[in-house]
Amino acid sequence: MKLSPIPTTIRTTCPYCGVGCGVNAQVGQDGQIAIAGDADHPASRGRLCVKGAALGDTLGQQGRLLAPMLREGDALRAASWDEALDKVAQGFARVIAEHGPDAVALYVSGQLLTEDYYVANKFMKGYVGSANIDTNSRLCMSSAVAGHKRAFGEDIVPGCYEDFELADLIVLVGSNAAWCHPTLYQRIARAKQERPGLKVVVIDPRRTATCDLADLHLPVKPGTDVWLFDGLLSHLAAHVADNGFVNAHTSGLPEALEAAGKAGNLLEVAKACRIDPAQLKRFYDLFARTEKVVTAFTMGVNQSTAGADKVNAIVNCHLVTGRIGRPGMGPFSLTGQPNAMGGREVGGLANMLAAHMDLDDAAQRDALQAFWASPRMADKPGLKAVDLFRAIEEGRIKAVWIMATNPLVSLPDADQARRALEKCELVVASDIVLGTDTNACSHVLLPALGWGEKDGTVTNSERCISRQRAFLAAPGSARADWDIVCDVARRMGFDGFDFAGPHAIFDEHARLSAWQNGTEGQRRRVFDIGGLAGLTRADYDALQPVQWPVRKAGENTARVFGDGRFAHGDGRARFVPTVPRAPAHLPGGEYPLVLNTGRVRDQWHTMTRTGRSPKLAEHVPEPFIDMHPQDALLCGVKAGELARVTSDWGAVVARVQHGGGIARGSVFMPIHWSGQTASDARVGTVVNPSVDPVSGEPEFKHTPVRIEPFGVRWYGFILSRTELPLREAAHWTRIQGQDFVRYELAGRKPFADAATWARQLLDVHDDDADWIEVEDRNGGMHRAAHLVDGRIEACLFVSQRQDLPARAWLATMFAKDRLAPADRLGLLSGRAKEQGADPGPTVCSCFGVGKKTIEIAIRRHGLADAAAVTACTKAGGNCGSCVPEIRSLLAEARAQAAEV
Repeated sequence: MKLSPIPTTIRTTCPYCGVGCGVNAQVGQDGQIAIAGDADHPASRGRLCVKGAALGDTLGQQGRLLAPMLREGDALRAASWDEALDKVAQGFARVIAEHGPDAVALYVSGQLLTEDYYVANKFMKGYVGSANIDTNSRLCMSSAVAGHKRAFGEDIVPGCYEDFELADLIVLVGSNAAWCHPTLYQRIARAKQERPGLKVVVIDPRRTATCDLADLHLPVKPGTDVWLFDGLLSHLAAHVADNGFVNAHTSGLPEALEAAGKAGNLLEVAKACRIDPAQLKRFYDLFARTEKVVTAFTMGVNQSTAGADKVNAIVNCHLVTGRIGRPGMGPFSLTGQPNAMGGREVGGLANMLAAHMDLDDAAQRDALQAFWASPRMADKPGLKAVDLFRAIEEGRIKAVWIMATNPLVSLPDADQARRALEKCELVVASDIVLGTDTNACSHVLLPALGWGEKDGTVTNSERCISRQRAFLAAPGSARADWDIVCDVARRMGFDGFDFAGPHAIFDEHARLSAWQNGTEGQRRRVFDIGGLAGLTRADYDALQPVQWPVRKAGENTARVFGDGRFAHGDGRARFVPTVPRAPAHLPGGEYPLVLNTGRVRDQWHTMTRTGRSPKLAEHVPEPFIDMHPQDALLCGVKAGELARVTSDWGAVVARVQHGGGIARGSVFMPIHWSGQTASDARVGTVVNPSVDPVSGEPEFKHTPVRIEPFGVRWYGFILSRTELPLREAAHWTRIQGQDFVRYELAGRKPFADAATWARQLLDVHDDDADWIEVEDRNGGMHRAAHLVDGRIEACLFVSQRQDLPARAWLATMFAKDRLAPADRLGLLSGRAKEQGADPGPTVCSCFGVGKKTIEIAIRRHGLADAAAVTACTKAGGNCGSCVPEIRSLLAEARAQAAEV
């Protein structure tokens, strides 16, 4: 018997959050792709969250952009690369000639590889001569960048992931790490299990899944983080200041303490933050008496009109105690995207230059221009994301190239971004998929390589450079982003873009980092990967994960600033005075509630990747509005029904739920749904466009809104093997299932002839079709199913009373080639006759374990803890993201047992 060759394992890196987990990918002889964690990768040690584990589900070519396309009128047509790139190059050249370099812009993404990012920045800043290149990292990490630069003199995360295991206190601020950085959260959970003395404090207005680990949860009033940490600074300065460190290695403490002002009064802080003074005192004392403290923060801190000040208020507390740069301690910015830090290394933001050089320093601009031998150099900061799209709408920017991002969904005041692109003379989009809100406004579409196809490097939250390696052939005529940019640059007559491959770009990037550190008159920066310069293609292909700085070959630097020397010219860190101030827009009057936005556990950004995976759609299938029951009562809305959320900037519709973790006065909505996946749930349309004055980061966490009923006549759902044109539905959400598409529907018009209406909705026009239906006209219920050769093709359930069956059992029918008689009989009931066949809403996506399955196991076997549930049902046995929910179910079971 001929044996099939063993598939080659390709070591690569996950394309989701900034943890930067290692991935092993295998492509079998049958084309099947096996994904597993890389046990040798230092960031994750073999762990993957459910999104990473489901990467294989997202790699098909359905919906891919496979050839360049040009818009002619309202239609797109396929074009050759030469035609498309000539249009881009000639369009940019014409605009520059007529209006100057600042009339064009690039808007790029933390999804790009470092090599893509480097070339794009070289093109814009060194050849076009404008700094109008910004990135969607502006929306998530720019406040951390600003805070780092003000405090340290450079954008540096001082510590490493090992510090979370060595710390005696971990403070998680504005971070739902259990859902947004799952493998790092599980690393903390394991450390706490092994060392119960490790304390965890969560500071967050919501009680999220991350609070499952918390010894203390401080549900601060949204927008009051500066109050909290200014108060902590005053407390620490009075009781445990490391005066030796402060005097030798910092400056500005007196000014920072003076700015803190009333925050020195614990009761004033507790009142401002709306938390129990005793709990606040407990936190302050715990922080003061614990030497090894890591304070990790992310979007709840950054996405604010005071985001940079929040970052510096946190950093100030570590500087005053000297708890920085040593094992188990330090401020730690958790990066949102897989390569947000790589983008920062190469100057990806509009106010930065490559290799951490300063755009506002003429000598450094000249030095970079000399290295690049470029014809011109941007001499002033470019427009940051929100201002950039305003400039497009105003006609100041006439051509924009958007790469690997979907700003019509992700930007605040997203309808303004749509108006901007609709008015723009030339909109170019490099993307891997055809159907996005942004691509619908684009004149030129350029097919890019996706994860698994492209080759380069990314840098994670702990400054670790890892390789993303290709293991799939390029689909259609897709090309690497760096290659597309280089081709346009050459067509515009620019030299310096004849790279032989990503290894050559990385080499130039590495040489620049070392060169600028050795240039006369330039201070030495922390960012330096000169030890990685000169790699051959083979060396680059074999590159192992390494933390910078790497000043010489073989070096790996886990921590920086341990010697007390910082990146400011005098070597001292700066205390930055931070004064508490209110968010830009306060609730009241017409808009009494505060909208907070964020991620859910199993989805990513605008779902162009994760939305393809049935597994990832099971946990949270629809957009939702999480609000307190009393607020819902006052607004006249009910859990399970649709409601409209309205602000001064726009409105969205979603289903109300009571998650139990949100205080009165606040509501939460996820960010992921776009115009491709829901009729009216782009939450960016509601978010206010105010930004931090230093960082330019928008305030996604604090928009005043009102909530009111979205009245409908009926609710329903469809499961169909094929995509359907949705008629007569006032609201819909599209959900990818296994072998089917699911639509959740609601309508405002009654259906007079239900049978005809149902056939039209399911696109069934054959009078002899195998069609089953049942109707209760008085009750306002209609159910129908279409079968072909005994196999279900589609089913529809609608009701005026919301008495709709669960979807889980019906979904299993689509896996059958032919329905059994019992299945056919039970089809329109929506449930199996045997008890226990419906597992309930998904809790564990990794193994597809539902809520009812877990509840039955707990009752039947008397399970007492999450480990026992895992042993019995497998739930929680892979990535661990669902463990907090399992513990909640255990707590509910204990409460029910106590009542009996």
